[in-house]
Amino acid sequence: MKHNSSGGKKKLPQKYLQQAILKQMRNNGGKGYSLGTVVRKLKTKNSKSSVAAALRALQNRGAIVLSNGLYRWNPNGSNTTTKKIIQKGRTDLTSSGAAYIVVEGQQSDIYVPAKHVEGALQGDIVRVEVTFAQSREKPRGRIIEVLQRHRTRFIGTFQDAKKYGYVYVEGPKLSLEVRILPQDYNGATGGDSVVVEIKEFGTARRPQLRGAIHQVLNPDNRNDFEMQRILINSGFDIVFDKEVLEEAESLKDGITSQDIAQRRDMRDVLTFTIDPVDAKDFDDAISYEKLESGHTRIGIHIADVTHFVKENTVLDKEAYRRSTSVYLVDRVCPMLPERISNELCSLRPNEDKFCFSVVIDFDEAHQIAGHWIGKTLIHSDYRFAYEAAQESLDGDQELLEKELMHINDIAKTLNRKRFESGSINFETDEIRFELSADGKPLSIHRKVRQDAHRLIEEYMLLANKIVARHLGKKSKGQEVPFVYRIHDVPNPEKLAELALLAGEFGIKLRFDTPEQITRSLNQLSDEGSDDDLRSILRMMAIRSMSKAVYATDNIGHYGLGFEYYTHFTSPIRRYADVLVHRILYANLDATHRRDIELLERQCLYISQKERDATSAERESIKYKQVEYLSDRVGEEFEGMIRNIIDRGIFVELLESQADGFLPMDRLGENLMIHPARIKVTGQSTGKVWRIGDRVSVVLTSIDMEKRQLNFALAE
Repeated sequence: MKHNSSGGKKKLPQKYLQQAILKQMRNNGGKGYSLGTVVRKLKTKNSKSSVAAALRALQNRGAIVLSNGLYRWNPNGSNTTTKKIIQKGRTDLTSSGAAYIVVEGQQSDIYVPAKHVEGALQGDIVRVEVTFAQSREKPRGRIIEVLQRHRTRFIGTFQDAKKYGYVYVEGPKLSLEVRILPQDYNGATGGDSVVVEIKEFGTARRPQLRGAIHQVLNPDNRNDFEMQRILINSGFDIVFDKEVLEEAESLKDGITSQDIAQRRDMRDVLTFTIDPVDAKDFDDAISYEKLESGHTRIGIHIADVTHFVKENTVLDKEAYRRSTSVYLVDRVCPMLPERISNELCSLRPNEDKFCFSVVIDFDEAHQIAGHWIGKTLIHSDYRFAYEAAQESLDGDQELLEKELMHINDIAKTLNRKRFESGSINFETDEIRFELSADGKPLSIHRKVRQDAHRLIEEYMLLANKIVARHLGKKSKGQEVPFVYRIHDVPNPEKLAELALLAGEFGIKLRFDTPEQITRSLNQLSDEGSDDDLRSILRMMAIRSMSKAVYATDNIGHYGLGFEYYTHFTSPIRRYADVLVHRILYANLDATHRRDIELLERQCLYISQKERDATSAERESIKYKQVEYLSDRVGEEFEGMIRNIIDRGIFVELLESQADGFLPMDRLGENLMIHPARIKVTGQSTGKVWRIGDRVSVVLTSIDMEKRQLNFALAE
C-alpha cells in the first residue's frame, strides 16, 4: 500500500479511516448509513471488511450507534453518554491483581478492578462487559467469561501434605496454589520443581485450582533448567504428549499416482534451498527456469504441511495450541514433532516432496508477467547454507553461480520497488552465540545480513503478498474470511517523543503524514547507519511502531507498504500459515467461507502465542548474555549509553550487546538531568554523559535470577 496524501483514491490506515467516517456522519447530523453507503461515500480504496472494522471500533467507543441496520453519529457519544457493550480481548494482569483487557485495533485498554477479574489469568482470551462514560475517563469493565485459557501448564514447587499435595506457582503477575490428588503425583516428592497441568479452574466466583503433575524437572543442570523454565513460563510445552507422537509416527510417506494427478509435477525443474547452516526443517525452496519467451520462471515452494496434518486431528489441535515454534539460543521448541518438521515436510535435498507453490514469470525488465498458485511435487537438487550461497553470489564458487546471480538481480529489483512504494527498513543488529557442549556461551558475534538472506526474504514477502491479494480479490460481493497479517500506523505519542529526542541532537524527523513517517524512519537507516546515536533512534523508532498481528479485517501492512499481506511461507513453524494453506486451497477453484467468528478468535490466540514466543526468545538471549559475563565481575568494558532515567543510566556493552545499569550515585557528584532525559551533567565538573556516548564501565555484580548487570564507572 503506497501512502499517498494527494489526489485520487487512496487506502487509509485504520485510525484515519475512523476519523473520515466520523467526519462524514457528523456533517450530516442524524442521517443513517448502511455499510455499503459508508463505503461509497468515503471514496477510498479500503475494503468493505476494513470499513466494517472501523464502524465496529467507533460503535465500541460510543461515537456512533447502530439502529435498524443503519449507523448514525451519536452527538453525546464523546461526552456524557454511559454505554455498556460486550467485547473480546486478551488479559494483561497487574501486580495488584487488577487487569487491563487488550482489544486488537483499539487504542485504549479496558481496566478491570481485581474484584471483577473472575479467575482469569495472564493472556487469557475473555469476554468483558465494558462501560464507556465521560470522554476523559478510560473504559472500565468486568470479565464475564473466560473464552480460552492461554496456559494450562505452569512450573512450580511441589509440597506433599497428608491427604493431597500442592504446587505453588510464583512469578511476575502470577501467584497460584494448585491442589494435587495422590494419584496425580506422577513420582513427585516434596520440594521437587515440577510442571503442573491445571485440570479444573473452578468457577469464576470460586477459582479453586486442581491439577496433575505433568513432569518432574531436574534443576541440577542449571542451563537446561533455565531454558525449560523460560519456555514453560512463556506457555510452551517442552515435550509432546504420547498420543501426539504416536499420530505423527503413524503418518505414511510416499507419492501415489493420485498425488501426481492432482498436483503440478515440477520435480525436473532446478530447485534448491537456502537456510541457516544448522537448520533441520527446510520449509521453503526456490526453483529456476529460463523460458523460450525470454522470461524467467521462479517458483517459491512451501512445504505442504496440510497434506499430512489434517484438520481437527490430535496433531492439528496440538499445533494450534502451540501455534509457533520457539527459537531459544541453544534449542528449538517445535510446533510439530520431528517426524513432520524434520522428515516428512522438510524439503531435504534429493527427495521428492509435497509443496504448495507460487510460481512467477518475470520479463527481461524484472517485471511480473504472470503467476500461478497451486499444489506441486518438487525435488530439491541442492541445499545451501546462507554462507555457501553468498560465495556463489560473490563469484567465489561456481555452484549455480549464474542462476543465483540472476535470481538475486530480480530480488534487488523487487527490493527497490518495495521501498519506493512505502516499505520501512526494520533491519537491526542481531547476535549469535558460540556455545560449549553443555550450552555455556563461549563467544558472541553480530550476525551479518548479506544478499543471500535478503534474496530469500524478498521472494517470501512476494509470495505472501500474492497469496493475500488472491484471497482479498476473490469475491466482489461478500468477502472470503481469511487470515491477514496486518500492521497499523505507529503510535502518534511515541513518534512525537522520538521526534523531540532526535531534535535535541539536531536530527530533524517529520511525522505529520504517513509518507513523512516512512521517509523519516528510513532516513535513520540510510544515513550514517553505523552511527551510535542513529542506531539508538532506530531502535526507538521500531518500538514506536504498532505490532503486526493476525486478523480477518484487512487494514493492510503499514510497515511493508502492502495493501494485502499474509503468512504463507512457514507452515512447519507457524500455525497461521497452516490456516492460510487450508483457506487458500479451498478457494482455488471454488468459494468457501469459514466461520469468521471462529477465525477471528484463532487470529487473536495465535497473535498472542507469537508475542509469547518473541518474549521467550528475548529472555533466552538475555540469560545467555548474563551467563557469558558471569565469571567476569571486576572487568572493564566499553559500552554505549542507551537510556537515562532518574535512578541511573542504562549502558549496552559493545562486545556482547548486553544491557546493564549504572546508578546515578556511582557517577561521583551532584547531577543535573536534562528535562528530556537525553543527558546528565555533573554540577561541579561540568562532565556530560548523553545518550549515544561511549563510556568505560566496570562490571560490579550480576543477578542471574533477574538477568541484571550492575556497573560502575571505570577509573
